[in-house]
Amino acid sequence: MRLRLGVLISGRGSNLQALIDAASDPTYPAEVALVISNKPDAAGLDRARAVGIATLVLKPKDFADKAAHEAAMIAALENAGVGLVCLAGYMRLLSPVFVQAWHNRLINIHPSLLPAFPGLDTHAKAIESGVRFHGCTVHFVRVEMDTGPIIVQAAVPVSDDDTPDTLADRVLIQEHRAYPLAVRLIAEQRVTVGGNRVSVRGGTMPNTVIAPIP
Repeated sequence: MRLRLGVLISGRGSNLQALIDAASDPTYPAEVALVISNKPDAAGLDRARAVGIATLVLKPKDFADKAAHEAAMIAALENAGVGLVCLAGYMRLLSPVFVQAWHNRLINIHPSLLPAFPGLDTHAKAIESGVRFHGCTVHFVRVEMDTGPIIVQAAVPVSDDDTPDTLADRVLIQEHRAYPLAVRLIAEQRVTVGGNRVSVRGGTMPNTVIAPIP
C-alpha cells in the first residue's frame, strides 16, 4: 500500500508539483491524498485539482484561535488516512501540539544547508556570507523552527556572479529532486531516527546529492 501524503501549502506549490509528478509513477511508494492551504488563492491548489487530488482551504481567521485551526487540520489529515505530512511552502508556524501529534511523520523542505541560514532570505544570506556551497534540506520537523533530523540535503556551488534569484533558481531544481527522494526513503521504511540523526538503510540511493552548476 502506498504511503498517503498530506501536503500543506501557502503559495505556488512547486514542491507539491514535484511530489505529484513523482507519484504519477505507479511504482513510486507514496501518493498525495490531500492538499491543505491557509490561503484560498494559493496556486498550488490548482495544481492538485488539475489531477483530481482532494483540496481543503482552512483560513485561520475562520477559527476562534490557532488551536482550533490546527485541530481542523489534524482532523482532515486523519480522515484522509494521511501517514506523512509534508510542508511545501506553508508559511505559518505550527504549534508544539501539532508538531507532537505528527512526531516523525512531519517533514519540511528548507532552502539552505541546515543548520546554516534558518529562516527567510536564505539565498541572499548565503551570498553575503561568502559560502562556496548552498542548497536545500529535507528534515523532520521539531518545535524549534528549521531544526530536526536531516533526511536529504542537496548542495549546489555558489557562483561569483550569483544573485539571490539565480541561486534560488538553481537550488529549486534540487528541491524538486530532494523532496521526492526523502519521501521515497520514508515510504520504503528505510529511514530510522535516532536522537537528531537519520540513518538510511539499504540500496544505493544517496541521502546527499551534489549538483554542479548547469
